[in-house]
Amino acid sequence: MDIQPPQRLAAHVEAKRLDAGLYLVATPIGTARDITLRALDVLNAADVLAAEDTRVLRHLLDIHGVPLRGRRVLPYHDHNGDRARPALLAALEQGQSVAYASDAGTPLVADPGFRLAREAAAAGHRVHAIPGPSAPLVALSLSGLPSDRFLFAGFPPTTQGARMTWLRQWMGVDATLILFESPRRVNQTLREICEVDANRITVVARELTKKFEEVIRGTAAELAQDPRMAALKGEVVMLVDRPGAVMADDDTIRQALQARLERMTVKDAAKEVAAELGLARRDVYQIALSLDKGKG
Repeated sequence: MDIQPPQRLAAHVEAKRLDAGLYLVATPIGTARDITLRALDVLNAADVLAAEDTRVLRHLLDIHGVPLRGRRVLPYHDHNGDRARPALLAALEQGQSVAYASDAGTPLVADPGFRLAREAAAAGHRVHAIPGPSAPLVALSLSGLPSDRFLFAGFPPTTQGARMTWLRQWMGVDATLILFESPRRVNQTLREICEVDANRITVVARELTKKFEEVIRGTAAELAQDPRMAALKGEVVMLVDRPGAVMADDDTIRQALQARLERMTVKDAAKEVAAELGLARRDVYQIALSLDKGKG
């Protein structure tokens, strides 16, 4: 059977008049052709364009041949949101269509568009989502980890103490944990995951949908020893498997408490161990009290 070579397909961008409202447009996280035809339709027809980075959106429009036709691309990001929001809300009040795109991926996911969408909805304006690429979901799809329950937690805190508390809290949730991390801090975060559970399956995914896409899987301990972690570049998504069943007998509880009572109050130690082992805090607190009294 002869297989015909692939043919170039004709696709067109429509220019239908958009209804008034805010359009949250998902944009590619890497490969420019991942954008949807509907997203291009909206970017072509919207009365007002806004972007987290105007240069990124202008470049994307150039790639796909979407003309500006005299429209300005208004910046809307973390540092100017309070100043920029009134102009966009005023455009909505005037019955215009406003398209907002973040740097990459789906707006409002670890992105400054949240307040714009909330205030637009509160003012009675229609908010439309134009679905498309999303780094957390792409990483989850590639990870091989369970996807029936997952928690996207964004970026961990930057200070060590706060990050350890944060990791213990979210790693105790019965769901696959998805987080963003700077490539410079991945090694450190892996070492801290090891302090919670060195055998937890962990995945590091970088440069998703791009030429140098890489997905590295293993236990937290294995990845913490992997020399590739010291030379990571690009955008990184980390995923951590849900906790396994813990046999929390008295010895397990006491060992977990003793390791913490050297550096924590009884209350804090009990709270942390209860969260880690999935136990009632009051029960763990009573054991912690007895251990603390025994030290005296």
